[in-house]
Amino acid sequence: MVNLGILLGLLAIAHAGDGHHHAPSGALHRREYFYVGGQYVNISQPPFGPGLVLAGQMYVERLTPAYPTRQYPLVLWPGAGQTGANFLNTPDGRKGWASHWLELGYEIVIVEQPERGRSGWLEGQGQMGNPPIEFAQAFFTTTREFNWWPQARLHTQWPDSGHVGDAFSDQFFASQVPLQLNKTRSEEYNRAAGIALLEKIGPAILVTHSQSGPYGWGVADSRPDLVKGILAIEPEGPPFVDETLQTGAGRPYGIATLPLTYLPRVANPQEISTETHPAPSMDFNSCTLQASVPRQLVRLLKTPVLLVTAEASFHAPYDYCTVAYLEQAGVRVRWLNLPDHGFFGNGHFMFLEKNNMAFVHLLDSWLASVVASPGQRPISNNRRK
Repeated sequence: MVNLGILLGLLAIAHAGDGHHHAPSGALHRREYFYVGGQYVNISQPPFGPGLVLAGQMYVERLTPAYPTRQYPLVLWPGAGQTGANFLNTPDGRKGWASHWLELGYEIVIVEQPERGRSGWLEGQGQMGNPPIEFAQAFFTTTREFNWWPQARLHTQWPDSGHVGDAFSDQFFASQVPLQLNKTRSEEYNRAAGIALLEKIGPAILVTHSQSGPYGWGVADSRPDLVKGILAIEPEGPPFVDETLQTGAGRPYGIATLPLTYLPRVANPQEISTETHPAPSMDFNSCTLQASVPRQLVRLLKTPVLLVTAEASFHAPYDYCTVAYLEQAGVRVRWLNLPDHGFFGNGHFMFLEKNNMAFVHLLDSWLASVVASPGQRPISNNRRK
């Protein structure tokens, strides 16, 4: 008589190898979450009346591989209107950068900006907004049709047409969430929560994207001992001025809205002397850089930075200005301009696009240059809390 259990086991093995069954892939890991930052404030809100509420807290999701092989975790910090879902997988279910780095042995820490997503927000505090689909199309999905900057016509890596009704784009549009439009408030909360996070988990490498770029500079300036490197994916820029929305007002401290530590010291941002450098061609913006002898960002001097720019993004005309500003200020920055390395057609959300895994090895190489690999570290319940 055939043992039914053995038969079922053999059938399962055969089915697993028949080429039609696709089991989920990815590194074995432990998932946990917690909150950092925030402060209790007393407000009155109908229908509850006055009382204490927590404001400015940050939701944190930690993914730890079963056998970590990297010395420092990667802190993934999404940009404006985004959540940590950006890094988990693509809208059509392909592998995301978080899964890729988990497989390489990195502990992954994904944050949700304060007053965003699972971090929560208080109604009536600051100014919340939710950009329309047309904004996302103009800057992210159908840039060739809007053609608002010279490189926009080169965007070819978005997986579908970028319109409402296309499966990939509908998933992307569904992932957009309201954001805090008060830049000072947003930077204050993010910087404070970022510092609290590193004080809890220890030294890490920050992976910032777009709006979160200035938050990374601020955390590194405040706690340079805890920031071992910054992988800045098209960080908010360029220095001083806002080229994206053409509002004129930008970042008074060059690459940040809040104060950074310069030498000679700066009591008022107006003390930073600037001059305009003409654009090298019609395809680029002019740059506002420091004049005469540049002040140094003394607390960022030992922090290695990799700044990544895509060919067709709205950052393509001006990211070179951010690189030049960092170099002026003494920062150890390398610029990874994707078309210079043979990767073409990407936009601002390069990590979601068709070739998101084609160039990630370039980022891996840089990470390996700043992160030690001391050997496997099995998951332990005695990890730092």
